[in-house]
Amino acid sequence: MIAILDYGSGNLHSAARAFALADPDVRVTSDPDIAAMADGLVVPGVGAFGACMEQFRNAGAERILRSRIDAGKPVFGICVGMQIFFSRGAEKDGGAGLGIWPGSIDLLPAPVLPHMGWNTITVGENSRIFAGVEDSSFYFVHSYGAQSAVPGAINTWAHYGGDFLAAVESEKIVTTQFHPEKSGDAGARVIKNWVATL
Repeated sequence: MIAILDYGSGNLHSAARAFALADPDVRVTSDPDIAAMADGLVVPGVGAFGACMEQFRNAGAERILRSRIDAGKPVFGICVGMQIFFSRGAEKDGGAGLGIWPGSIDLLPAPVLPHMGWNTITVGENSRIFAGVEDSSFYFVHSYGAQSAVPGAINTWAHYGGDFLAAVESEKIVTTQFHPEKSGDAGARVIKNWVATL
């Protein structure tokens, strides 16, 4: 079963529909017991870093996420749901993130923002989630991003004004700055690849 974590932010139902193509048992939930027992937990996110973190903490979602990570259970973060894994966010004085990974989420050095639309990626070595779609484009909507590699993880990059992390894969955590649920067949393949690892 795949749980889509409802903490008040994110395209919950579009994410649920996309993940249901790979696993028909998908539940949108804020219930910590369901989130704990799920084979995979999806953390969506839309909007500004600081507002997302405030909602996340107020909903008790930080405790849910950390308990899964401590237990070594798989998690998939999307867009701002990726960014909150880092130590800090600069967007509108975003403040502290979860600090699971070092580094900050900073404004992209591009003349036109937001970065919105399709972009290619440079896939990190030994990536599991991009198998079969290494040369594909994915759909991004953001003005801020992580611009330093996560040590010990598989780092996949994109470029818009400068290089930024398009995805990070560690042993049990997968995150994407792009929206796989809006990325057509390539995004569906990324989701399917992740579900196959559960």
